[in-house]
Amino acid sequence: MKKISTKISLFILIGIIFAACNTVKRVPEGKRLLTKNEILVNDQITKDEAINNLLYQKPNSTILGYNLRLNLYNLAKQNPDSSFKAKMKANPKKYERLSKLLSKKQVERLGNSFFYSGIHNFLKRTGEPPVIIDEARAKKSTARLRAYYFNNGFFNAKTSYKIDTLPNKKGQIHYTVTTGEPYIIDSLSREIKTPALDSLYEKNKNKTLVIPGQQFKSVNFEAERERITTNFRNNGAYYFQPTNINFVCDSIDTNHKTNVNLKISDRNVRVGDTTITKPFKLYKISEVNIFTDSPSNNNRIKVADSATYNNFNIYSKDKLRYRPKALTDAIFISKGSTYADFRRTATSRSLNNLRVFNYPNIQFVEDSTDVNESSLIANIYLTPRKKFSFGASADVTHSNIQNFGISGSMTGTFRNLFRGAETLELSLRGNIGSSTDLGIANPNNVFFNLSEYGADVKLNVPRFFSPFNTDKIIAKNMIPNTIFSLGFAKQQNIGLDKENLTASMYYTWTPKRNTTSRFDLFNIQYVKNINKANYFNVYRSSYGRLNDVARDYASQVNPDYFNASGNLIIESGTNGFLQDVTGPNPTITTSPEDLRVIESISERKDRLTENNLIFASSYTFTKNTKTDLLDNNFWIFKTKIESAGNFLGLISDIAKQPKNALGNKTILEIEYSQYIKGELDFIKHWGLSGNRVLAMRAFFGIAIPYGNSDNIPFSRSYFAGGSNDNRAWQSYGLGPGSSGSINDFNEANLKILYSAELRFKMLGKLNGAIFGDAGNIWNVLDNVKDPKSTFTGIRSLENIAVGSGFGFRYDFNFFVIRLDIGFKTYDPAKEVGNRWFKDYNLGHSVLNIGINYPF
Repeated sequence: MKKISTKISLFILIGIIFAACNTVKRVPEGKRLLTKNEILVNDQITKDEAINNLLYQKPNSTILGYNLRLNLYNLAKQNPDSSFKAKMKANPKKYERLSKLLSKKQVERLGNSFFYSGIHNFLKRTGEPPVIIDEARAKKSTARLRAYYFNNGFFNAKTSYKIDTLPNKKGQIHYTVTTGEPYIIDSLSREIKTPALDSLYEKNKNKTLVIPGQQFKSVNFEAERERITTNFRNNGAYYFQPTNINFVCDSIDTNHKTNVNLKISDRNVRVGDTTITKPFKLYKISEVNIFTDSPSNNNRIKVADSATYNNFNIYSKDKLRYRPKALTDAIFISKGSTYADFRRTATSRSLNNLRVFNYPNIQFVEDSTDVNESSLIANIYLTPRKKFSFGASADVTHSNIQNFGISGSMTGTFRNLFRGAETLELSLRGNIGSSTDLGIANPNNVFFNLSEYGADVKLNVPRFFSPFNTDKIIAKNMIPNTIFSLGFAKQQNIGLDKENLTASMYYTWTPKRNTTSRFDLFNIQYVKNINKANYFNVYRSSYGRLNDVARDYASQVNPDYFNASGNLIIESGTNGFLQDVTGPNPTITTSPEDLRVIESISERKDRLTENNLIFASSYTFTKNTKTDLLDNNFWIFKTKIESAGNFLGLISDIAKQPKNALGNKTILEIEYSQYIKGELDFIKHWGLSGNRVLAMRAFFGIAIPYGNSDNIPFSRSYFAGGSNDNRAWQSYGLGPGSSGSINDFNEANLKILYSAELRFKMLGKLNGAIFGDAGNIWNVLDNVKDPKSTFTGIRSLENIAVGSGFGFRYDFNFFVIRLDIGFKTYDPAKEVGNRWFKDYNLGHSVLNIGINYPF
């Protein structure tokens, strides 16, 4: 019965889709649906997106050739309210029955309900009305095409259009463009009335974008106008505007050449009812005033406190709450300097970065005391933010550990803590959850059997905190910051019940535009495992493998190691069996293959239950060419180098700390990690036609243990799979190598990943994507010897896993909800010759839900 109902529903759905497939359903008689635009430029069809975007009318959008949005629009009733009233009027008996059952008002409201009206309004909003051929718009399109080619040097371009009628109320428009011969810039001359500006132009004339010998293009003239304006305004010409620049082109009887004359007029000044012209002056800054708590944009306020520091005048209507240097270090406009737009922009950016003021208001007025009338007074108005602010949040969570969880956090922010524009953040966070996992202890059978809490302290100092003067290395226009942080977190009934203590001090700065650098002077992490006896309850795969081997050698194993069901007892049985096989005096003899399995499980248990002390330093460099949120042509490059353990090794040697039983160095009897780690991450986006975007990401990372370590701490190792990785596998579910993910949480110290996806519009804010992911993790130069898990050279690249799939994304403007379905396309865990497309079906697919795009 279930199969029959499913088939009936499928037939009904197919019938509805075919009913809507009449694309001309809403096309009026005598009109035609636009199905295609074709542009011929000099008898050649052009597919140039920039040219096609000039047309005022475009055919309805399609998804894989199907007019989905148009057909959704056609499904909707055009006037559902009127249709409902007509339906009631045509069937008065039904209207009377509904009126008795409900009421007349409720029956009238029924016509506005979702089922009668709302669904049709939704379909019209989501859908797309048919594009009807409009000759008036076709004529405007030819005019726009002609203007486009004119602006690119084809002054004699001719354009026309022709409408081809097709059967079934459809049609196409063919546009024809004959460009003619382009005009070339023959000469460039100039007339600049203000001598001071002429001198500035002369110094930079080799940077001109209007070059004789090149084809005329209006975009170059606009860029040249912007270049000249920027040059002048950054060199004192405060009143200069782009409108003062004019290009006069002469192309009459020049044999397709044009002579360009650059004219820059003097400044227009209004005096009374008349306008006079004056030469432009190059201004200098005679005074810089800072108003620290001005709610308005004027300096006619009552001043209760003031200070003068390095030629800056600082005023406050109350007691001055800021150290002068903290303010002046963020200001790049100085007394005696030439006026420059870039200094004004840098000052606004730097003051905003202090995070203790709202966006600053910077104004310039002429200095009336200057007899030469070429000086400006800079007035900087600052509005302080609240000294203290408080925020709180709560969320409901779900994970592979928690069936249900409630998390919350509280954050308090203290601004200008030490009068140097410092910002202190104190935060508390907590989580309670419920889990039915066998590894979770729950003797009293309570619902909330998991908990985690933590506290963090973060201090931001808006300058380099150092005993040395770093201004010559990191200039203040790079917006340097120093951040100190301290955090503590504790888990209960989650895995091994970790306690995590972290402390760090790092610097950030921006060497160039869209470039950021970060240097971690130290990043300390101490991880203590409280409930080590719970290991085999958490890592069930390792327990299952160990238990199977132990049962194979039951005749040699101490019977006390097994429970009544014949399984190893956790923890006495598992530890006893491991000791009897791998201990200094083994009492159980196994095959070499089983011995390798047991040793691997023992080594992994020791590594994941040991306490970790990491003292690392690192440098991170990031370059991002993205200009704004709408930019779809950009790339991001990020690299990081990290080193851990060297400083603690020096301290251990100086303090003559004892070595542990394994012969490794310790600090306060804790073995510390030592390794070097490097990462390369590259992201590239290409904007394609039809609002489509092709995005790709390449990642390579390696962490090499040495000295005091023969492995990488779990928290600093790599994993594969998940919503931001290879989406055909779950998090920690891929690799290492071709081992087949035999552990519960698979990790390694080498990772390679490449991902690409094509994103496209679907319905309104609903977007789609098709993607492919390739990558894996391996062990290299550590204590793992399993050949299936280790990287041995180029040949190991045959174990790169490949996943592919499709996804849906809904754009809420401020964030994106993402759903991706991944299929295992090439699975290196399977036997050679049986790896391609063996699990390529919905039954073996992986559903990933994420926030925002994966890259």
